[in-house]
Amino acid sequence: MDIIDRRPNPHGKNLDNRRRVLERARGAVQRAVRDAVSSGKIRDVAQANAVSIPSDALHEPAFRRMFSDGQREVILPGNKEFSPGDRITRPPSGGRGKGGGDGEASEQGGGQDSYRFLLSREEFLDLFFDDLELPDLVKREISTTETMMPSRAGLSNDGSPSQLDLSRTMRHSMGRRIGLRRPRPADVTDLQARIEELEARKPLSDMELDELQRLREERATATRRLNRIPWVDPVDLRYRRFSLTPKPSTRAVMFCVMDVSGSMTERMKELGKQFFLLLHVFLERRYKTLDIVFIRHAESAEEVDEETFFNDPRTGGTVVSTALAEVTRVQKARYPADQWNIYVAQASDGDNTGSDTPVAVELLSKTILPVVQYYAYIEISGSGAIIRGETDLWRAYRAVAEQWPQLAIRQVGDRKDIFPVFRELFSRRSTEQAGAP
Repeated sequence: MDIIDRRPNPHGKNLDNRRRVLERARGAVQRAVRDAVSSGKIRDVAQANAVSIPSDALHEPAFRRMFSDGQREVILPGNKEFSPGDRITRPPSGGRGKGGGDGEASEQGGGQDSYRFLLSREEFLDLFFDDLELPDLVKREISTTETMMPSRAGLSNDGSPSQLDLSRTMRHSMGRRIGLRRPRPADVTDLQARIEELEARKPLSDMELDELQRLREERATATRRLNRIPWVDPVDLRYRRFSLTPKPSTRAVMFCVMDVSGSMTERMKELGKQFFLLLHVFLERRYKTLDIVFIRHAESAEEVDEETFFNDPRTGGTVVSTALAEVTRVQKARYPADQWNIYVAQASDGDNTGSDTPVAVELLSKTILPVVQYYAYIEISGSGAIIRGETDLWRAYRAVAEQWPQLAIRQVGDRKDIFPVFRELFSRRSTEQAGAP
């Protein structure tokens, strides 16, 4: 969202001050947007929202006289409480002389209203995801926009000499010369040779004189037509024409993997859903040419659609390697590593069948991480705001993360942790900062 100050430049206030004020106002709106998401439902991120900022966020800095110290003389209107010579007690500092502030009611007077901005969906998401992006750790080719590429669009009569189509130009030149009956240079050469042959004979008969006269007239006519009708005329020129067409700079796919086994309580599943909802909106907003694959798992894994991923209830045991195997299967079938940038985000409570953890680690380190640009693992704790001790899966993933910078692991214990962790995982940063928990 752009905030434009259309007020005339008042006396005594320079443009630099006004620019700083507008920058401060934009930051206040951005903070209000993120507070609105933190206090509301993450599903509402994709909707239009109204946010409020303090009224002083738009006040310009100015110099004012300080009345808290020193002496001053003023003339007050008449009143029933004081007489001339009375000393008026100074109001205590810190009081609300202007009322309650922030739009609240006050016994001393009216409060100050805050500024309220009604943001469209596009403006809200622009501010919310302003400094977030998918980390580019290997290929660094992900683009948020489409590039315009030139493509053939027929021929034109004018253009750059480098785009001249010689074959088409010569075809038009030949057709024009045939239609206008332009003589060939060889024909003129033959006429000249016959004339010289006759001129060399002496004396010439009447028939030869008539032939010589006729040949001279034909030579003159052919020479005139040869000079008037050029070999290549500007009307013959044909140039290759190109038009700009949108073309994706590159292709990317995001795998969303969520544990829906029996060890995941409803609250933990809701936290996982909130993380993926936020991620889903972020990806759809930030990257136009990106596929999203939803995979859920318990004792087995399956690729599902978005509605099933978020709403269909399922329970069972936990075998993490099945989800990683499904990621590998889908990736090899539809998303070749040499043609796609691959990203994976996984949410789990850390519980797994003991014998399966080595299998999952092997799949992760030998099959998935070598072909992905980024792998984010979110472990959800079962206790309210306190994150529990390390699980076997967490320790195994942490050991892998020490060797693979593409893997980033974080823990979430409460709903309020979702957005800070999300920002840590997807903020703009260098490769060295990516994997450290």
